[in-house]
Amino acid sequence: MRPDKAKVVDEIWDDERINSFLTKGPMGAEEEQYSTLLHAYRSMRVDDFARFIAAFKEAGGDPAAKAADGRSLAEVIATHKQSAPFIALLA
Repeated sequence: MRPDKAKVVDEIWDDERINSFLTKGPMGAEEEQYSTLLHAYRSMRVDDFARFIAAFKEAGGDPAAKAADGRSLAEVIATHKQSAPFIALLA
């Protein structure tokens, strides 16, 4: 069995990399804006997510976009242990 992938720390998230998330297509049957938010949340640290949210809003994105089940990202991640700073950014 091969060892798990090593954890990457101190990645560089320049504006180009953060903005590349604005053009990612939807995952599965999810609504596009919700899918974009979810992908960014799963991929970024809170400081990088803050920069992403600013760019997302500037591009006309809605941080309250709903998933296929009608819940916003803030509602979906509310039970995650370290989600509070992310939820604050979505407000």
